[in-house]
Amino acid sequence: MATTLCFSISVLTPTPQSSSYHSFSLFPKIPNLTLSPFSLSPFIRLQISPLPLTSLRSTASYSPRMASNDAQDPRLARISSAIRVIPNFPKPGIMFQDITTLLLDTKAFKDTIDLFVERYRDQNISVVAGVEARGFIFGPPIALAIGAKFVPMRKPNKLPGEVISEEYSLEYGTDKIEMHVGAVQPGERALVIDDLIATGGTLCAAVNLLERVGVHVAECACVIELPELKGRERLGDRSLFVLVNGA
Repeated sequence: MATTLCFSISVLTPTPQSSSYHSFSLFPKIPNLTLSPFSLSPFIRLQISPLPLTSLRSTASYSPRMASNDAQDPRLARISSAIRVIPNFPKPGIMFQDITTLLLDTKAFKDTIDLFVERYRDQNISVVAGVEARGFIFGPPIALAIGAKFVPMRKPNKLPGEVISEEYSLEYGTDKIEMHVGAVQPGERALVIDDLIATGGTLCAAVNLLERVGVHVAECACVIELPELKGRERLGDRSLFVLVNGA
């Protein structure tokens, strides 16, 4: 005689910063599994190997917005799902990527910083240049963790000292980005950080400004990319690393 069991399958996945493990349920029940009485035990525990993130998306409530090369990292799903999308803000047709909800989620926020730190801690970065304004949120904790200084790159007339500026074009008109003279030195290696890349104009201006004073820009990094706006193309052959794609 066969006995029908209903049980959950748990996947053991390593926590990012330790050798310990946690489990989560993928399927609430499997009603058609049968076992003979001789194999039945009151304590049945199933364990399977971690599934690729692309597989998990079809069985759990993950967002399909992964952009990092390491798309199997479960932290990316947590980051993606923590970002709120607000339609028609600040004007009709814009899908605003709101990171304030990411900042409210302490685990997702920490995951975001950790992923950047893991990538850059051994790249001999001496400067983390944050683009106003949300680059000021992510840049300082990354800089502290990798032992680099943080340099704010600001809009015009925001810095009190002598500045050097770079002008860039907008859809209508131009704008500038500025940093203090002497904030960086020739030969230093820099990471340029912002929350999002859209058309790429601001990131390009930041890179150009740093290169003008002899800094080597190792990479640009953003939490979110809007691929349809082709900002990556505007950067040319400069390296860009992003965590997730915008909705």
